Amino acid sequence: MKKAILSIGLFVCVAIGANAQETATPNPVNPNAPKFKFETEVIDYGTIEHNADGNREFKFTNVGKEPLIISSTVGSCGCTVPTAPKEPIKPGASAVIKVHYATDRIGAFEKTITITSNADTPSKVIKIKGVVKPDPTPAPADGTTPPAEKH
Repeated sequence: MKKAILSIGLFVCVAIGANAQETATPNPVNPNAPKFKFETEVIDYGTIEHNADGNREFKFTNVGKEPLIISSTVGSCGCTVPTAPKEPIKPGASAVIKVHYATDRIGAFEKTITITSNADTPSKVIKIKGVVKPDPTPAPADGTTPPAEKH
């Protein structure tokens, strides 16, 4: 009886060890894979006027050895709309990802754009940030200055 239990235990240990070795093999890294090199990964709009121009561009170069293909670009909310090149970017070539932020929203913002591609890092996140100022309070029609707000 002891031999049977010992044999079963030994069999289970060997089976687990063999299974663990099968799943431990990492995927090989392609040394020629395309690779992003951005001029900057964060664009700071600074403090801008309400309804100002919300268009900016992220400039990058493919520093890999194969063509870079961007399959999607997604903003973190509907107020951030990225547009990426449709054509593959050849090794050594540069391109831009255009971003439009809806500046009709007052206040500070920090948004992300997630890029999915065939690059060595398949998912890349870049950011925009800034502050949209509110419209100035209009002066009263009678020419007097408005009263100070009470806190």
